[in-house]
Amino acid sequence: LAVGWGSGMDAAWAPSPGGCELVQNIMDCTGRRLSSIPGNLRGDTEELFLDDNTIQVLSNASLLLYPKLWHLSLTRNRLELIEPGAFLSSQGLQVLSLTDNLLFTNYSMTAAALSALPTLRTLDLAGNQLTEDMVSVLVSNLSSLESLSVARNIIMRLDSSIFTNLTQLLELNLEKNYIFEIDNAFEGLQRLQRLNIAYNYLPCLVGFNLTQLRVLNVSNNIIEWFLTLESDDIFELEVLDLSHNRLLFFPVLPRQSKLHSLLLQDNRMSFYQRLPNGTSLANVTVQFLIINGNSTNITRVRLWDDLCHSNLSSLHLLDMSQNQVWGLPDDFLAQMPSLTHLKLNQNCLEAFHLLEEDPVAMLTELDLSQNQLVELGVKVGTGDILPNLQLFNLSTNRLQALPPGIFTRTRKITTLDLSRNRVDLCPQPGEAESAPCVDIRGVETLTHLSLAGCGLRGLGSRPFQGTSLMHLDLSDNRQALSGDLAWLQDLVLTLQVLSLRNTSLSSTAVDFSALNSLVRLDLSGNSLAAFPSSLGSLRLRSLDLRDNCLPALPPDVAQVPLGRSLRELYLSRNPYNCCTLGWWDALQQAEGLRIPDGREVTCSHGSRALSPGALPEPVLQSCRWQTADLALLYLVLALPTCLTLLVAFVVIFLMLKEKLLKMVKTRCGVSSPY
Repeated sequence: LAVGWGSGMDAAWAPSPGGCELVQNIMDCTGRRLSSIPGNLRGDTEELFLDDNTIQVLSNASLLLYPKLWHLSLTRNRLELIEPGAFLSSQGLQVLSLTDNLLFTNYSMTAAALSALPTLRTLDLAGNQLTEDMVSVLVSNLSSLESLSVARNIIMRLDSSIFTNLTQLLELNLEKNYIFEIDNAFEGLQRLQRLNIAYNYLPCLVGFNLTQLRVLNVSNNIIEWFLTLESDDIFELEVLDLSHNRLLFFPVLPRQSKLHSLLLQDNRMSFYQRLPNGTSLANVTVQFLIINGNSTNITRVRLWDDLCHSNLSSLHLLDMSQNQVWGLPDDFLAQMPSLTHLKLNQNCLEAFHLLEEDPVAMLTELDLSQNQLVELGVKVGTGDILPNLQLFNLSTNRLQALPPGIFTRTRKITTLDLSRNRVDLCPQPGEAESAPCVDIRGVETLTHLSLAGCGLRGLGSRPFQGTSLMHLDLSDNRQALSGDLAWLQDLVLTLQVLSLRNTSLSSTAVDFSALNSLVRLDLSGNSLAAFPSSLGSLRLRSLDLRDNCLPALPPDVAQVPLGRSLRELYLSRNPYNCCTLGWWDALQQAEGLRIPDGREVTCSHGSRALSPGALPEPVLQSCRWQTADLALLYLVLALPTCLTLLVAFVVIFLMLKEKLLKMVKTRCGVSSPY
């Protein structure tokens, strides 16, 4: 709406009769508990929103007062009937939304009303419990339609009679129905460009021939085969989404198309040229028996070679994640010289080979994570390997090393994820120098590196020399850290995000003060028994101290540079002392600081875990005694004892004074005059 307001923005939403709101010629009556269309709205209303009301019938007189209406929305009402003459005074209507109503009850009369709209362009009938026969009747006279949605209905079968007259249709949405069969339903839709049949029950798509279609979404069905018949026709297809199906083989695509995005995620695909046990099915073909009416066609397809007949030269994105791929056929990537994003994660790959002659020079993202890779083969010569690669994800494999010099051939790599492999960084300390390791030294473009859960056994001197890392994740490496952070010396000017979560860090003597560029630090899941004093001088924006052994934070934590710069602080699951919470009160008053897990923070008093923001009065009283001045306490306790002893001494002295004097005289032997 804001686009159309222009200089009229100063005329903000104003109240209108019926409790609706008006801006320019747009009337919003959403959620007003209306049972009919108000008759006292402005006559020049062009857009009318009546969503979330209780309207059941749109009568012949409902819209008589609004002849300029071109957009009407009645989403989420109880609409059962639109009388045949309801739109006679609004024949300029172009957009009509009837989503989530009960139009199945009187669909034939509603169809008569819709037929009076010669300029209707967009119609939304989603969520009306409509069958395919009802849809056919409702749209039979809407030849002007360009966009139609019949999603979330109970359509089961599509044939050529349903969309017969929709010759201008550009977009059709059929998702979330119960469609299990399609029989020439779209052949008459010569202008159709976008077709969505996701979330249905289609078992296969064989004989695909919609040459004019640009976007086809058939995800979340039960498709096992996608087959385009052999043809030299040029297909306009640009995006094909076959994800979340049951595909057994790579789809047989048009020979000539403009396909740039092919989504095959979460299927059962594999290639059978080379099987894991070493056998080959090189000469095996599959025969498709296609029965159409009285005609029968037999199409033979080789299990993997037919993909070579498809023209994939314009393909930019190929997502084959979550399949059963053991390996790629020879020259598979050679057909895709424009490929920029390749996703092969969550497959069964044990090896992957990169060659200089591979025509994937445009590749910027390669995801091989969650496979069974033990080898990444690279044939390094004089040329570059993947010269445009920026993101390389190798996480969750079985790699122990990478080929030497691999990153000196990738000129633009910025992000590398090696997490959850059994790798170490070069150089290795001490006697482990000859062990396999990954060398990233000198990779100037690298800014993001993840080594989480790699079982790092130690970090030698200067493993990051020549890099400009900004994000470094070393979490879940319990043996990686030594007593100091000298191995980070090459990153003090660039490192902004550092994760040392779950690294068995216990020493508070670790010095973070040199990391002046750091803005986010994760120290959670360690054994810190005191707050590292070196953090006080940093200007972090985010700090995570969860799951440690901290009894308290420094009392002045909110006044030091760290406290003034922090915007996000995680503190839960630490054994804080309920009697030393001055730091907590200071943090609560710190301006701009958020403690997202504040409700989970507890403190201990005896065996009780309490919320620091609501301590009971007995606990506060107990804490006052515990935190009182000990010298004063000892003085108060000792004073009665001292006074008692003094009084006793005086009494004894007075009682024994004469005896004591005589005893002294006797001992000293000197007479005294009386």
